Amino acid sequence: MTASSPRPLGADIARIAVFAALIVVLGIVNVALPGGVPITGQTLGVMLAGLVLGPRLGALAVLVVLALAAIGLPVLAGGRGGLGVFVAPSAGYLIGWVLGAVVIGLVMRSGRFAWWRAATAAVAGGIVSVYALGIPVQAMVTGVPLGPTALSSLLFVPGDLVKAAIATVLVVGLHRAYPRAFSERSRLVHAG
Repeated sequence: MTASSPRPLGADIARIAVFAALIVVLGIVNVALPGGVPITGQTLGVMLAGLVLGPRLGALAVLVVLALAAIGLPVLAGGRGGLGVFVAPSAGYLIGWVLGAVVIGLVMRSGRFAWWRAATAAVAGGIVSVYALGIPVQAMVTGVPLGPTALSSLLFVPGDLVKAAIATVLVVGLHRAYPRAFSERSRLVHAG
């Protein structure tokens, strides 16, 4: 354990593994849509990873899932895996998960713990950041212009807002019940 790390490395690895598993499990139930991007609970897992683990560990949890997918394990929505998922219409959204977890963690750690900060982080990282990468890649892969692709992506916004609300409620409850689940910095600046 180093002076800058409040936890042993093994604890961080375990936390990364737990959130990677959560992201995988949340992909079991999914709804396939025309256009190649399914509705899935996995973005909820990404939101939770960023909110609880912070930018670095949250992104690592997402990268574990993507690495497992890359080697062919069926860890993505609908049991998808293999390198082909990284050239499919949803490829930008998958890469957006990494950026999303970083943004969520940074917003969450930017001040005292508050429900509104968690909600803002989930929306900014889990929706805005993911869409910012996902929509252009989907347009490029499908050959559909950016405008119509962005417009069709509005179908996902209500569900993603619900996921952000669920993530916020879960994280607020977890923070009240078990603040040690969060980083040392989060515990030190908790408003009470």
